[in-house]
Amino acid sequence: MDYKDLIQQRRSHRRFTEEEISGDDVQLIMRAALMAPTSKGQRNWQFVVVDDKTDLEKLADAKEQGGAFLSNAALAVAVLGDPLQNDCWIEDGAIAAFAMQLQAEDLGLGSCWIQMRGRGLSDGTSADTVIQGVLDIPENMRCLCIVAFGHKADERKPQNEDKLKWEQVHAGKY
Repeated sequence: MDYKDLIQQRRSHRRFTEEEISGDDVQLIMRAALMAPTSKGQRNWQFVVVDDKTDLEKLADAKEQGGAFLSNAALAVAVLGDPLQNDCWIEDGAIAAFAMQLQAEDLGLGSCWIQMRGRGLSDGTSADTVIQGVLDIPENMRCLCIVAFGHKADERKPQNEDKLKWEQVHAGKY
């Protein structure tokens, strides 16, 4: 599949089969993350790969809404950065997360970004606090997102070319 088709095909999937992801596919997904461009070539992110079902269930409860499906994923990758070491940790992590998602799509796997930065529980506990506790992450590290991966349990239509909002693209000036 060429890039034009890959980007059109990639959709968020929140339903996965129970099939595990092969070690070779996990390595390719992480390779994509490690090859992602970063500010000043710092490559100052960290990734935690999680396939333990108990940990996935705990991570699914790290925020109030939008993460419950994580408990049914075959694999998750927490994307981390240290804000004191890298002022572009959010951007760098976002690029790496999307690189993983594109690689997963190319492998025929589904994925979905779960926003964690700035999220938490109704009692005031931050998602970072929950994630740090589950994955033994140092206190200086922050979690941008967790990307869920698995074999697709549903089919989604490709992006509809006719619904692209070309009016939001400005040439030269706004």
